[in-house]
Amino acid sequence: MKRLLLIGIGAGHPDHLTLQAVKAIGTTDVFFIVDKGEVKHELVQLRLDMIAEHGRAPYRIAEARDPERDRDAAAYTAAVDDWRSRRGRAVEALIRDELADGETGAFLVWGDPGVYDSTLAIVEEILQRGEVVFDYEVVPGISSVAALTAAHRTSLTQVGRPVHLATGRRLASDGPTADDMVVMLDAHCSFAGLDDYAIHWGAYLGTEDELLVSGPVAEVGERIKEVRAEARARKGWIMDTYLLRRLSPRPEQA
Repeated sequence: MKRLLLIGIGAGHPDHLTLQAVKAIGTTDVFFIVDKGEVKHELVQLRLDMIAEHGRAPYRIAEARDPERDRDAAAYTAAVDDWRSRRGRAVEALIRDELADGETGAFLVWGDPGVYDSTLAIVEEILQRGEVVFDYEVVPGISSVAALTAAHRTSLTQVGRPVHLATGRRLASDGPTADDMVVMLDAHCSFAGLDDYAIHWGAYLGTEDELLVSGPVAEVGERIKEVRAEARARKGWIMDTYLLRRLSPRPEQA
């Protein structure tokens, strides 16, 4: 049977690779890369560098182009589902055409495949269709959340209090739902106005371009907006994550 590995490679630093990930890369026959285009080519190059350093020849690299995604669609969930389905067909074709029975293929997944990534859902969708049969394993990686808290030298949790993981879109629509919230990929800086919170913000975590800002939202919110806009204009893309922490936590419910 074909074997597939989803290998978490960390948030950006080459040393984020765990020993398990290094060993998994060394057992791979075919590395699959879904290219997002020139704007994010450096993300592809980082993967290629890891393969060159830790892969064991002879190995092959098979590429497909990532389908375009409508990020401004009014029906956001439907647009994501459509994009994920089209991406799934591209991934399915790679596994079907480039991976022989008895071989191991791998996707090097940014961060941790189980935290904030579509690859697991896509793989399950392919298996449910039943047109391509394979077994797969997940190798966990260092998530951007872990990289963020380490960079800011803070803990993710506080004693006896939950942490809510959300997107910028959900924060904008629902408002803060916990004393501690991790927010990912907030294109519109939805933390603005949350003056009863402190923020630990980071972008390009683990890379040479890493950016960090921390402090009460009332004091550093505008600075984060400016830093984020400048970085995105300069690089053409940005991946950021932040931790919101209420300055005066609400009393625990009895």
